[in-house]
Amino acid sequence: MSIITDIRTAFSRDNSLHKLLLLNVLVFVFLVLAKAIMSLSGVGAYFLNVARQFQLPSDLPSLLRHPWTLLTYAFSHLEFWHILFNLLNLYYFGALVREYLGDRRLVSLYVLGALAGAVLFLLSFNLLPTLQPMVGLPLLGASASVTAIIMAAATLLPDYTFMLFLLGPVRIKYIAAVVILLSVLAINQGNPGGGIAHIGGALIGFLFVKQLQAGRDLGRPVQAVGDFFVRLVTGRPNLRVTHRSAAATAAAPAASKAKASATSLPGEDEINLILDKISHSGYESLSKEEKQKLFRASQK
Repeated sequence: MSIITDIRTAFSRDNSLHKLLLLNVLVFVFLVLAKAIMSLSGVGAYFLNVARQFQLPSDLPSLLRHPWTLLTYAFSHLEFWHILFNLLNLYYFGALVREYLGDRRLVSLYVLGALAGAVLFLLSFNLLPTLQPMVGLPLLGASASVTAIIMAAATLLPDYTFMLFLLGPVRIKYIAAVVILLSVLAINQGNPGGGIAHIGGALIGFLFVKQLQAGRDLGRPVQAVGDFFVRLVTGRPNLRVTHRSAAATAAAPAASKAKASATSLPGEDEINLILDKISHSGYESLSKEEKQKLFRASQK
């Protein structure tokens, strides 16, 4: 019971990155246990029916029977090294995206990466003559979503540095380039579906940040759908009426001014000081407020 309580507590917190990580782990544990139990029970052949409820089929008739797999495939893994690699990347790059863009945009990016990878995967297998003989192969794993997050982080902060084992400091724009190269190699080395889905995720990650810098949030439809289902499950109304005291009403203009000041674009001198700090001490030395100011300046 304590495990269930811990899981419920984790999902009640506001950290969306932890929720994404935990959801991937829970689905992995469920699939692994289901496969083991069914194999020991002598009905292992029927596990394929369980897997079909999670993995994305490449043939359209199967997709019409399992439309939810457009998303469930991005939370499902069957191999330990597959989920480990994906979750490590999600943890490090997701933390960076969350710090800059917030929880809601991180989740939106994860979902959009999954959908973009699924769409490109389905189009390729059903339209490209060289792949049509392979129609029937399913897609499984969070790689498309994770690649979208990696590319978004590299587009947002190309010179941010990660310390890699044996390699030392490496800018994430080069990490993203290697990820894309590996995705292209996968197409030629027996995993065309995975490689194509990764490229779809990378494209949406790049576009997501570029459109955000132009003042357009591609994640708003995802957030709207998510809010709808949250209201449906929790029963919360769209609008909440509150009564404020006279003191709170009097403080409202001051709060509005403070909010406007916090969200205003930083001046050129302020940005120059931040850039000087980066050149002397590195990007990691910036405070959260300085990072947010630098991002707002990039939207000019």
